[in-house]
Amino acid sequence: MPRSLSPDDIDAFRARLCRAAEKRFARYGADGVTLRQLARDLGCSAMTPYRYFRDKDEIVAAVRTAALDRFAEALEAAARTKGNARQRGRAVGEAYIRFALEHPDSYRLMFDPMQPDPQRFPDLARAQARSRRTMSAYVEDLVAEGELEGDPEILGHIFWATVHGLLSLKLAGRIGDGISFDELYRTAMGLLARGAAPKGAVAQPDTKPARRRAS
Repeated sequence: MPRSLSPDDIDAFRARLCRAAEKRFARYGADGVTLRQLARDLGCSAMTPYRYFRDKDEIVAAVRTAALDRFAEALEAAARTKGNARQRGRAVGEAYIRFALEHPDSYRLMFDPMQPDPQRFPDLARAQARSRRTMSAYVEDLVAEGELEGDPEILGHIFWATVHGLLSLKLAGRIGDGISFDELYRTAMGLLARGAAPKGAVAQPDTKPARRRAS
């Protein structure tokens, strides 16, 4: 008979299982991974994961929730940087890129289109809403301080789509030889900032190179 599990035992095993799952999901996709494979990675019986999760969808949701929360925490910390809205926005952009390049498995899984319905998993729905908020909140400050003009949510999505597209190319190894990711990023942000500048004003985006070179 399985021994009784303490809350600490449960949390520790769930964390181990989620770490193993994240690597496999990022490489093979959720549909390409079985609970039996995860159990083998952890050196336990094929039935053990069912003591901690109902099914694979619940594991995917837990892994994705954890990744989204870590991502949101990184961007929220960056948004608290001292300075004006432009400096804080730059810090958020750097934090976004740093997270994606340092945690590529987490990043890929966060945006993998094949995901369980978040409405089945309240924590996942919460984490999604939190991360979306962090990707547009800094734009509200840029609009409030007169750096940009327009709907902050729409502008935030445009900036997000641009950065995500560049990072997707970077992580897939599709950026041409001799082309600097930093240069692509700075140029794209400058173009967007100028396009969204208030009429009659000239946006002056902070184009100082990111601290982490990504070329």
